[in-house]
Amino acid sequence: MEILRYTAFSADPAGGNPAGVVLDATGLGDAEMQRVAADVGYSETAFLVPGGDGHFEVRYFSPKAEVPFCGHATIASAVAYAERHGPGVLHLDTRAGLVEVTTNVSTDGAVTATLISVEPQSKPISTGDLSALLEALHWPQDDLDATLPPRIAFAGAWHPIVAAASRQRLASLDYDMAALASLMAQRDWTTIDLVYRESALVFHARNPFPPGGVVEDAATGAAAAALGGYLREMRLVTPPATVTVHQGHDMGRPSLLTIDIPAQPGTGIAVTGTAVALPDIDASRV
Repeated sequence: MEILRYTAFSADPAGGNPAGVVLDATGLGDAEMQRVAADVGYSETAFLVPGGDGHFEVRYFSPKAEVPFCGHATIASAVAYAERHGPGVLHLDTRAGLVEVTTNVSTDGAVTATLISVEPQSKPISTGDLSALLEALHWPQDDLDATLPPRIAFAGAWHPIVAAASRQRLASLDYDMAALASLMAQRDWTTIDLVYRESALVFHARNPFPPGGVVEDAATGAAAAALGGYLREMRLVTPPATVTVHQGHDMGRPSLLTIDIPAQPGTGIAVTGTAVALPDIDASRV
């Protein structure tokens, strides 16, 4: 079994969100995949089982548990595969549904990948859950952006979306990990998508991920797709639209995610980024 280590949504090994990638996990059981993910220690490791003609069954494990879908590990897997077998289209059968990923190589040799999410959806967040969430985050209600109402969004995994009224509020992240982990486990939330809207099509994001045993994600493709669906459903952008998300800057691992939001309701959201292999000398330190 070859375990690859890539960082996604960055062309610099010092940026992006690291992911483990196993391009051929044929024969691995759940316990073995969970053990490998814990040993790798990144927020997720993707395990691909080839099915022929670009089709794969994919499982995603955090150090603590399986998750239905992971965007950054999908981008990392697609880039790793393209570097070995050439660019093209991969069809991924995930626990959340079918996800198509297309890879391309630029003139400078960099590989980018674009995933198309499952059908996005969103639903209101209850007053009680929002109150508990803000209490765990240590965020007062007055620091929220009233133009971006809190909501729970899905594009492969569920993420509450909470918008800060200022960049300073987003930068100040000091949450109660135990309280937030308990709430998220009860509600089956994967990460919390905390965002700040810099301009109409530019966002900054931070994603606490205590259920996976990770304080914060440096880039969260699944949450970016969920954000795109939320923006379309709530009519907060005029689709078709391309949204840029900056993430990871506050934790020293800058990441860039590009979201393409088609106009047709119910269609999947495209999330694009690059990925780069982590040098062996750095892999154990990331």
